[in-house]
Amino acid sequence: MHVLASQHQHDSDTPSTCKFQPFIDGLRDALNSTLKGKSDVVELVIACLLARGHLLLEDLPGLGKTTLAKALAGAVGGRFARVQCTPDLLPTDVTGFSMFNQQTREFEFVEGPVFSDVLLADEINRTTPRTQSALFEAMAERQVTIDKSTHRLTESFFVIATQNPVDSHGAYPLPEAQLDRFAMKLTVGYPDPGSELEMLAENIGRGNRAKKNIEPILTPHSLQELQDHVASVHVEENVCRYLVDLASATRNHRDITLGLSPRGLLTLQRVAQARAHLHGRDFVTPDDVQEIALPVLQVRLAGDYESPRATIEAILSDVSVPVSK
Repeated sequence: MHVLASQHQHDSDTPSTCKFQPFIDGLRDALNSTLKGKSDVVELVIACLLARGHLLLEDLPGLGKTTLAKALAGAVGGRFARVQCTPDLLPTDVTGFSMFNQQTREFEFVEGPVFSDVLLADEINRTTPRTQSALFEAMAERQVTIDKSTHRLTESFFVIATQNPVDSHGAYPLPEAQLDRFAMKLTVGYPDPGSELEMLAENIGRGNRAKKNIEPILTPHSLQELQDHVASVHVEENVCRYLVDLASATRNHRDITLGLSPRGLLTLQRVAQARAHLHGRDFVTPDDVQEIALPVLQVRLAGDYESPRATIEAILSDVSVPVSK
């Protein structure tokens, strides 16, 4: 892979980068201590959070998805809520509802679990499209509309949704419009034997007691400040052109029927900015784009292909990479 050299490259230990580095290191340590042997997944999860995206985890049960979500909520000092998506789940079970108060003789709004900082929508493809759509406005606009009244969510509202890729019985596939609201799709996968041995050793004598809660590393306010800083990471013009060329390649590929949308292109850039910041830089390189392209693209491209990974890797190989100035 090529690294872009430009006038904006300088010592990575800039004041702005150093200011947030303790937060980044703390997040890494907290999540890596929770999800053993998955540092690559942890990096992408943090990048997704810093890019103000939402995360879709497609994996088997029991691989740590819920544990990861709880640890992340604890680390950012936010409220955690979990929704177990089932066919009988109603939209109001997610967003909340208006209830008549007999004493005040007025309707009062009762907040649903969507009014949290980190929301885990477990097995999102098990609930009906109507209920799935209840999350649509929340993910897209960070607000919900109930009885013609708009209720704002937190600016750092973050959704982690899971789905089981094996058992499709009774499942309702997410529509493309909703998939496009996720910044990326990841799989956790099985840990390596060394990490599993460490996990077993740590749980001897623990019984059914819950693991120790993660101490807050950030506050919701400091997280927003960090996210604002990530959004200002510099993107050189030829890197922007590289992003546009990648988007065009997905739209013109013979096996892809639904290429990268302009919104998806913005998401690709934001996650690349987050990846650059995680590597101590205030500028984006083509390497940043290439490293996050697979999880960002595979959640929003549709087509007649057997392997999304192979198709995306072929596109990355075909599109010219900017050369150093």
